[in-house]
Amino acid sequence: MTIESVKMKRRKRIALIAHDNRKTDILDWARYNRGTLGQHELFATGTTGGLLARELGLPVTRFLSGPLGGDQQVGAALAEGRIDFVIFFWDPLEPQPHDVDVKALLRIAVVYNTPIACNRATADFILSSHLMAEEYERIVPDFARTIGAR
Repeated sequence: MTIESVKMKRRKRIALIAHDNRKTDILDWARYNRGTLGQHELFATGTTGGLLARELGLPVTRFLSGPLGGDQQVGAALAEGRIDFVIFFWDPLEPQPHDVDVKALLRIAVVYNTPIACNRATADFILSSHLMAEEYERIVPDFARTIGAR
């Protein structure tokens, strides 16, 4: 399999997602990290995006609500290189009507070697990393070249 490098700029494109039982947690986390988040471009699914924009006073590009296709939109943006990493506070103890979409998003993040934080501790480690303020070259499989080689 061939690989390619995808450059993340200093200003990262961050997708923020939270299930209903985790919205308070992501809001608390985002308020605490507002200064850092304000240096980057923010995206979010439906309700989470509205809450974050209102709470932080920062611009947030909104996708659809998760159950209405927002998780799939974030996954497509990952595959197309329009999102650099994801903060996804999901609720593993609560069944979701769009569980297959959640699994697909997690899968696509791994396939494209995209950082994804699924809990507050991991989100803290990612956001506090020195790599947040630097360009970073992420290695990903070159699926177009690999598939074309068959």
